[in-house]
Amino acid sequence: IYDVKCTGHLATHILRHGGSPLMWKTGHSLIKAKMKETEAELAGEMSGHIFFGERWYGFDDATYTAARLLEILSRSKNPSAVLNALPTSFNTPELNVPCAEGEHHRLVTELQARVADGRLSFPGAEVNTIDGLRVEYPDGFGLMRASNTTPVLVLRFEADNSAALERIKSDFRRVLRTARPDLLQAF
Repeated sequence: IYDVKCTGHLATHILRHGGSPLMWKTGHSLIKAKMKETEAELAGEMSGHIFFGERWYGFDDATYTAARLLEILSRSKNPSAVLNALPTSFNTPELNVPCAEGEHHRLVTELQARVADGRLSFPGAEVNTIDGLRVEYPDGFGLMRASNTTPVLVLRFEADNSAALERIKSDFRRVLRTARPDLLQAF
């Protein structure tokens, strides 16, 4: 299980190694509940919370995570090669757009409704509304979701190259321009 903020390369990597990827909502308690519901062996968030069900107790523990990573890397003659073989991409950190209290949830709900009824579209992309709007393009993704803890819109973008990254960010600026142009200055 991984949250909506994680890299677009993750599902492919999990499948290639025999796993069953499941994207879920961001949030420590939400990930833990989904892990328990599905009896997943591993779950994680981009924030760094990693939960082990296999050989552990289902809660996140940074020391245990580091030990498991070292265990995996110790099986390789060249641990650096294992890490260097991971895919790279162009991405942004988590971007936070301040909103009035509750406004971020209303805005995301409104945008999800616009996607559902066809008033908002992302041509050539697939939209996931499990936790905000995560729009999967052939060469990257964009995310806009309401924070669970503070009145901000959380945005994150990733792409195969810098031109694609800018195009995806531009698509989300278009969405904000139509819904709340006053928020563009913060993005």
